[in-house]
Amino acid sequence: MKFFRQYSVGPYVLDFHCPMSKLAIELDGGQHADDERRAYDEHRSEYLKAHGIEVMRFWNNEVMRNIDGVLIRIAERITPSDPP
Repeated sequence: MKFFRQYSVGPYVLDFHCPMSKLAIELDGGQHADDERRAYDEHRSEYLKAHGIEVMRFWNNEVMRNIDGVLIRIAERITPSDPP
């Protein structure tokens, strides 16, 4: 699967996007914890979902401390459940 970095979809720029699997990966820092930013992120995710794109969000510290776990979760999402 090929992921693109800083990929534009409508008015939004996604951290990472895999068009083939219709998956966006968003990496969130502490600024995403406040209520206003959380509401914005939810609205953004709804917009993307309406356009057929699933969003997976990970905290920056989760990526830094448990990159293997993050990669496993992404692999589980993009791996077909019934391979040919």
